[in-house]
Amino acid sequence: MRNKSLLQLMSFALVAALLSACGGQSMDKAAQLAALKDQKTQLEAEIAKLEKEIGSTEGSVQRVKTVAITEVKAGSFVHYIDLQGRVDAEENVPATAKMPGTLTRVLVKNGDVVKKGQLLAQIDDGVMLKQLAELENQLKTAEDLYNRQKGLWDQKIGTEVQFIQAKSQKESLERSIATLKESWNQTRIYAPIGGVVDLVVLKTGQAISPGMPLCNIVNLSDLKVVGEVTEAYAAKVRKGDLVNVFFPDLNKEIKTRVRYVSRTINPNTRTFSVECSLPTGRDYRANMVAVMKIIDYQNPKAIVIPVNLIQTAEGGEFALVVDKNGERKGVARKVEIKQGLNYNGMVEIASGLKNGDFVISTGFQDVNNGETVAF
Repeated sequence: MRNKSLLQLMSFALVAALLSACGGQSMDKAAQLAALKDQKTQLEAEIAKLEKEIGSTEGSVQRVKTVAITEVKAGSFVHYIDLQGRVDAEENVPATAKMPGTLTRVLVKNGDVVKKGQLLAQIDDGVMLKQLAELENQLKTAEDLYNRQKGLWDQKIGTEVQFIQAKSQKESLERSIATLKESWNQTRIYAPIGGVVDLVVLKTGQAISPGMPLCNIVNLSDLKVVGEVTEAYAAKVRKGDLVNVFFPDLNKEIKTRVRYVSRTINPNTRTFSVECSLPTGRDYRANMVAVMKIIDYQNPKAIVIPVNLIQTAEGGEFALVVDKNGERKGVARKVEIKQGLNYNGMVEIASGLKNGDFVISTGFQDVNNGETVAF
């Protein structure tokens, strides 16, 4: 606005000078030119002086940067070891056959509750039953012959050899029948433990062989959560550590403790196994995904700030705090800090900040040490 007034004043003076020159025709033109130049020089000097004064005033105005601050307060800080685990049963045993054959009956289906020793399936035993019937008939004949020879021997009739042969024949058939009955018993598949039938993989008419599972029996009364921890945490995970376990499928979280830590590192994955207790519940399923968070460090009175507020310079890491000198103003101050552990975007400050400090949380990138800021 002041520059505009000066230009208007200059224009007015020039116009006035021109009108005056036109009015006095008798004035010498050289004198008129000299007068105009003199007026122009004076106006330019005045303009230069005013511009200098205006520039000096504008330069002395300090622009105060606006920031947001957050008060540092001591609070709880917990560091977790995150890993993905799964639900497992302490007893999860396959029911297998002891001899090869064809299944003639499968007596269970998925979800059935069975007791230990309960019959689950039958393998074709037709041939064995025929052999057993034949041997039993032979045994009857041998027993009859033995009883006759024994009666005669008791009466001192006949020879000892005849008696011994009859006895040996009878006992041999008895042993053969006992052996065949043991083999016949192996045509039946029994439940190795009590629990719930899971994953029945074979049906009637299919072949089975030793080691091939008919189904799994799961004891859901004793469940656990198992996971693999990288060997970097081998010195930090201990039996009895607190664990938060989250089940994504159930949208449910429980608290438990580590009950077992493996003493062996897997050479292929470079991990070791951990197990946690799991309360009995209908919702849990074997092999269900479980997110495990093992607590390896906690401090109830920690100084914690977001990790993105920490800056790095040649001298090390620092944060900017504000020393208040008014209700809405203060001076920015650079504070060198030392970090502790960090988790989920938050970092524990081991040194440099204290309870009650005000850290610049927004706009700190454009603020220098010692600069006045508003908040």
